[in-house]
This record gives sequence, C-alpha cells and structure tokens, in this order.
Amino acid sequence: MRLTRRAALSGATAIAALPAFRARAQARPVINIGVINDQSGPYRDVNGPTGVACTKQAVQEFNAGGFDVQVFSADHQNKPDIAVSIGRQWIDQQGVDIIMDCAATSAALALASLCKEKNKVLIPTSTASSDITGKACTPNSIHWAFDTYMEAKSTGGAMVKAGGDSWYMIYPNYAFGEALQRDTAHFVTAAGGKVLGAEAYPFPETTDFSAQLIKARSSGAKVLGFCGAGNDVVNIIKQAAEFGIAKSMNVAVMVGYTQDVRSIGLESAQGMRLSESYYWDLNDRTRSFQKRIQPKVTLWPSMAQAGNYSCTLHYLKAVQAMGAASAKADGAATVAQMKKMPTDDDCFGPGRIREDGRKIHPVYLFEVKKPSESKQEWDLYKLIGTTPAEDAFRPLSDGACPLVKV
Repeated sequence: MRLTRRAALSGATAIAALPAFRARAQARPVINIGVINDQSGPYRDVNGPTGVACTKQAVQEFNAGGFDVQVFSADHQNKPDIAVSIGRQWIDQQGVDIIMDCAATSAALALASLCKEKNKVLIPTSTASSDITGKACTPNSIHWAFDTYMEAKSTGGAMVKAGGDSWYMIYPNYAFGEALQRDTAHFVTAAGGKVLGAEAYPFPETTDFSAQLIKARSSGAKVLGFCGAGNDVVNIIKQAAEFGIAKSMNVAVMVGYTQDVRSIGLESAQGMRLSESYYWDLNDRTRSFQKRIQPKVTLWPSMAQAGNYSCTLHYLKAVQAMGAASAKADGAATVAQMKKMPTDDDCFGPGRIREDGRKIHPVYLFEVKKPSESKQEWDLYKLIGTTPAEDAFRPLSDGACPLVKV
C-alpha cells in the first residue's frame, strides 16, 4: 500500500519521538543520524531497509567514548516535498545532526538546501547525479559511493575502447536520468564513439519498454546503454532478453546493483556490463564486512548501502576528533573536519574527500557471470577492469563547484 504524504510524515514523527525523549534524559551528548530513502517504491531494494541496517552496523562498530548515537529512518517516497518536511521536522524537533542516503536526486538537492540553511550535514550515498558536487555543491554536503560521471567513465568509456563505438541510450525523464545520459554521451564521444539515438521515458509510469527496445534494435547501434535504475533496470533487461537484444547488441547498465542482477537472474543478465565501487566478494575486507552484516539483512548490500556504513564510520570519527558539542553546533565545520581526514573502511578501503565534497576511491567494471560460472546465489560478478581513485571521478576544474578555487 502506498503511503499518503500525511502518513509518511506522521510515521517519521513516530520513529523519531521516542529516541529524542531518551536523549533529553541522558547526560552524555547524543549524535542523531537520519537515514531517509525509498522504502516502498522502485528503489527500495537498492537502498531501503538494507541501507538503514548498514548505518546501524557502523554505529555498533564505532565504540567510541564520550557520546551516544541514535539512528532514525523514514521513507520519502521519492518526493522532495516529503523529504524536506521530514528533514525539517527531524532537525527542528528531534535534533538530527546528519541526514544521509537520500536516493532520488530531487530529494537530495532539496535536502542539500535545507541542511545548508540549518547548518547540518548531508551525505547522499544512493543519489547518482554528479551535480551534487558540481553546481549544486554546498559546504555542508559530501557525496559518497558513486555518481553519474563515475559510472559513465568506468562503463561508457571502457566499452568504446573495447569496440562498442556506437550507442543507443534509454533514460528516465528526470534529473538523475538526464545527468547520467549526458555524462555517458560525453565519454562515448570523447573516446571516439557515436550516440546514434537517445530516448527519454516517463518515470515512474513506464514498465513496458518494448517500444524503446524496438527503436534501439533498429538503430544499428552496437551498445544499448540504459540510464535508469531500480525496478526499471530489472524490467528492461528482462524484456531485452525476451526480445533477443543481446544477439545483436552489447548491454550496458549505467547504474546497476547486485540486487538488480539477482532479481533479473543470470540467465537473462549474463554478459551485462556495469560498474560498482563496492562488491562483497572483491577482497578479504569486503568479505569480512559481508560476514558481519549478513545476519541482519535479507538483501546483501551493494555500493549505495555500503556507502551508508562507510560514511557513518567516517562521520563519527570526525565527531570524535572535534567533539560532539562542536559537531552538533556546526555542520559545515564537521564537513570540513571530514575532508581533513583520510577515509578507510572495509567496504571501500583507503580514500579521501576532495574540496568539492566528492569522496573518491577506486571503481570496478564488472561483467555479469553466466549461470555455469556462479557458485552461489550472490556470486554474480567477475571483475574485468579497475579505474584508480584519482581517475574515477570528475576533475575538480570541470565541476563548477563554487567551493573550488581554480
């Protein structure tokens, strides 16, 4: 059942009210974290409850003295007005110090303005638009895990170099899809390829992609580049398999996750290319994190949800370094402290946060395994390429972030 706006807001109040009461009764300072994302719509699987669980895992592991930590969560239904209403209520009435996850670009951009106004911290982890650290950057925001530029460079540029020099692109008609299509087209053409066609589809109304797939197949392009996310990825890849698209085109999903591939099934998804900055079976550290989080989730984390774990740990380290009272009083100063400190955790390994708020780390290009290559349910990827951290994200000089002096 889809919640009404009033129900969503009252639900957020119920989640936050009891912890706030407890906070007033405690002598130790309390840092309040708000995880807001899609918990009932098309992006539920790729952020939703697993994203909340990853945040709580980081809090559990932090174990620092001097302050306590509480985690609130809410569903914004991918609507920026609901996101801002919940965020404002959290900050004004519950003392929330940081809002993270965010999902839909429209929600993240609206929350960025709110957190700047209220001098709190915002860290989108499941938001893709590279505008977060570009023209929309703020001194109170950091962008974690991935963005459209990173995805376009890792997947789009690599496929052109491998011979996929002509593309047909399908994308949703809102800020995220438009940014991803723009960034991917840039890398395709910069590498010497051509975009033979691009078509936007109505979001979230579209579930039948047959018309778009017929146009893609008839375009003569070598690569079908899909710039949607969530349930749209599952629907279009299943339908592409039914149409036999893979017989004449390579399929590249510009933002895809392990949850998507598992839902599609290896029979239909095999051979698909996609990039992520985290995968559970990448190395000993990622496998260790997966072992710890596994009893607490139904869907294993992908990069956006792992981003919640990673950014929560780093944020709490910054709070410890500057003192909880100072962190609660000044979100911009907390973000500045986070930028001073190198990042390191089991999901992303070593990294850093740039002046524009972009958190950087290596990015991995994967190919989906054939059914015969998979050893268990979540054994989905084989690594075929790596983009080093310093090369994976947009150069500071190209982002138009007003915080960057070039």
